[in-house]
Amino acid sequence: MSNSPTTPQPGRPQRSRRLLTVAAVAVPLLLLAGGIGYGLAGRGGGDGGSGGTGGDDAKAAPARTSAAPVPPPSPSPLGPLSGKVVVLDPGHNLKNRLHTADINRQVDVGNGHKECDTTGTETNAGYPEAEFTLDVVRRARTLLRAQGAEVRLTHDGDREFGPCVDERAEIGNEAKADAAVSVHADGAPEGARGFHVIMPAAVHAGKADTRAISGPSHDLGTRLAAAFAKATGTSPATYINGGTGLDTRSDLGGLNLSRVPKVFLECGNMRDAQDAGLLTSAKWRERAAHGIAAGVAAYLADEAGEKS
Repeated sequence: MSNSPTTPQPGRPQRSRRLLTVAAVAVPLLLLAGGIGYGLAGRGGGDGGSGGTGGDDAKAAPARTSAAPVPPPSPSPLGPLSGKVVVLDPGHNLKNRLHTADINRQVDVGNGHKECDTTGTETNAGYPEAEFTLDVVRRARTLLRAQGAEVRLTHDGDREFGPCVDERAEIGNEAKADAAVSVHADGAPEGARGFHVIMPAAVHAGKADTRAISGPSHDLGTRLAAAFAKATGTSPATYINGGTGLDTRSDLGGLNLSRVPKVFLECGNMRDAQDAGLLTSAKWRERAAHGIAAGVAAYLADEAGEKS
């Protein structure tokens, strides 16, 4: 994957915020006791959301059976997010390794071309990013639907490969999603720890035009980062953008082609032993799902308050 420099965040006026009661947007959070410190390391990253020494060149996941799709719960008709549409995008696909020609196909992302998709990264013990992301997204779907949101996934373990990054963006566009989150885990060097959120720069090139959604996406990203830190007890990655945990990029097709507020969440570094210990824990993945649901709920409630 490309290790392109961070794109400066476009300036935009600050908007007044309406104070919200905790009860209106709260998601039950399972708190991990104590913060976790993080060391400095070089960044990774790319459209697949996983870096390592080469990101897209990270070795393919070992053969294993993809979990079968889980029948999702119905949205709660009386929840605070009733009427809202959320698209969750589980990064990569366990079957991508079987379709290298398909996922290496170049797609137009407006200001350039990217691979259709990648295999993603994995822990040193062989736990694939694609398995991690699908599990976390299914958990977050359950939590958001309990609050009344209509939640759609870009895939549910039911695709032979992909979908490609342009199709992932189009799924959110066609759904007219109020918010979209693409879930990943990074593949940075050992010693690099923590999570970060990637937000779209204001791109206007070819079929990409994020000028209208770059500001709202930044709002979504900041609320997601705060909620994720609180729910998981982990800290923003110190190897990204000075330890802010927030990164703005113009080279990711899944963001460039979005016409709805959208961010990428890198939940941790699979190549670091300590982060891998968290990412492979079912209890921690549940905390991660709570953080995602809480961040999305806070953003949607805030947007609703501004419009009322």
